[in-house]
Amino acid sequence: MTCESCVDAVRSALLGVRGVHSVEVDLAREQVVVESVLTSQEVQALIESTGRHAVLKGMGSTEQDLGAAVAILDGASSVKGVVRFLQSSPECCLIDGTIDGLEPGLHGLHVHELGDLTLDCLSCGEHFNPFKKQHGAPEDLERHVGDLGNILVGPDGRASFRLEDNQLKVWDIIGRSIVVSSGEDDLGKGGHPLSKETGNSGERLACGIIARSAGLFKNPKRICACDGVSLWEERARTLSALERRETQTPAANL
Repeated sequence: MTCESCVDAVRSALLGVRGVHSVEVDLAREQVVVESVLTSQEVQALIESTGRHAVLKGMGSTEQDLGAAVAILDGASSVKGVVRFLQSSPECCLIDGTIDGLEPGLHGLHVHELGDLTLDCLSCGEHFNPFKKQHGAPEDLERHVGDLGNILVGPDGRASFRLEDNQLKVWDIIGRSIVVSSGEDDLGKGGHPLSKETGNSGERLACGIIARSAGLFKNPKRICACDGVSLWEERARTLSALERRETQTPAANL
């Protein structure tokens, strides 16, 4: 953003949209702060509808910081994505993500017990299940803590989602992994022998280690000097670390 007309355009694109509660635009910092129940990808798309590029620099609350984390999903398949976790209250963990390269339809999403990618997703262990319960749906009392249900993938192969969970805690999942499956999770209600163990959701397509991250405005550091991508930055599609190094586009500053 370079002028007040830019500010007006961005503000107009966001204000009045259902799910957007407030918008603050700082021209000097080229920064937009949005309070919203929309996914981060939806907010980014609204801003970029004005013809300006946007990158996500952080998410959180200005009132409290109970912990935030991020995972970059990758694997032997072409599936790639970014999933962010925010502990918005002691009772609620917000999961916001974008995953590309999936077949249209429903795909299981689970937090696994180990942050071990030595054998790709096969070494991530089982679903995170500290209370030794059977597999279930996110709203069930009888479920693994890591059971996040299904995400819906559109015709373009992209899933953009925002989930709220009352069992997952950011401080319990740092160093563990998140995995997206090839098929639909039956939520423990199918007749297959694996239903009560994994939801019979198929093979593990992509995974990523869940790493601690800073809250809103807390960390301007770069992920690494080799690619120049700032923490939380995400463009129109998610990129693996190798692809980011090969992409020499300067990072936007919004």
